[in-house]
Amino acid sequence: MIDADERAVMEETVRGAIADALATAGDSAGIDAVLTKLGWLEMLDDSPGDAIDIVFGALGAANATASMLDDVIASALGETPRADLAVLLPRFANWNPPGRIDTDDFEAQGLATGRVGTAMEMLVVCGTDSEPSGIIVSTTAAEAHTPRGVDPDAGLRTVQVRGSASGATRVDPAAWESAVALGRRAVARQIAAASRTMLDLARTHAMERVQFGRPIARFQAVRHRLAEALVAVESLDTALAAAREEANPDTAALAKAIAGRTAHTVGRHCQQVLAGIGFTTEHPFHRFLKRALALEGLFGSADAIVLDVGRRLLAQRHVPTLIEL
Repeated sequence: MIDADERAVMEETVRGAIADALATAGDSAGIDAVLTKLGWLEMLDDSPGDAIDIVFGALGAANATASMLDDVIASALGETPRADLAVLLPRFANWNPPGRIDTDDFEAQGLATGRVGTAMEMLVVCGTDSEPSGIIVSTTAAEAHTPRGVDPDAGLRTVQVRGSASGATRVDPAAWESAVALGRRAVARQIAAASRTMLDLARTHAMERVQFGRPIARFQAVRHRLAEALVAVESLDTALAAAREEANPDTAALAKAIAGRTAHTVGRHCQQVLAGIGFTTEHPFHRFLKRALALEGLFGSADAIVLDVGRRLLAQRHVPTLIEL
């Protein structure tokens, strides 16, 4: 773990590099190259918690897309992350392995980052949570499409791939569980940064928009909405800090569920504060809202995660201590 001063410098450096990459290349490939040059893979290996917080927080704040999620998942599964290796993620609103093996062949459907368009190989996890297997296949066997939805610019692809399962190797179930947990933390951190940016945009508008001779930020109803949004964002940051300090699948799942609820809460209140300007394509608010809603479905939506946790607690008839206070 790096100290606070070093972390602040790294955050500033990463955010500046992403801003420069957006101004020049303007796509995920340019951001990938910049982050790799800054030592993203080394940071992920040395201090994964700091790497995830800094990089995915910067991506969320800039509404930028990159393929660093592939590296997070590959590393958790015991593979060496590299630019020419993509990872097939679970389907939208799902966190089970995206593939299944039938005798000698496998078939998989899931999501992927933009890396699937440039990588030579793809890591596909098949089977179940308790008995997963990994297969590395050529990306030429994959059929990828840009999905239509709330945010086509999110850099995600829907992928179908099938082939021989002869090269499948056993994956430790704990490794898959860890990969899902780290993926959830990374996505939740990106949603948190996007939500804070939405709040900043609404607050700035409230300070500048004058109605009845005074800024609308002075009206109590507006203040209440901004306060509700701030409470949601700060609560998510606290949940993410807890998920990092007490790293386990349950804390990661709850942080991801809180992230989804936060995106909806912040989006709703900030849209009301922004009023008509928030609906326009000229104002940047809609881009952050769409991105947060698209990310909310990765590794399980808030509702799906809460239902899963509730069913497990009922089945076990025991509530674990997630965090030692």
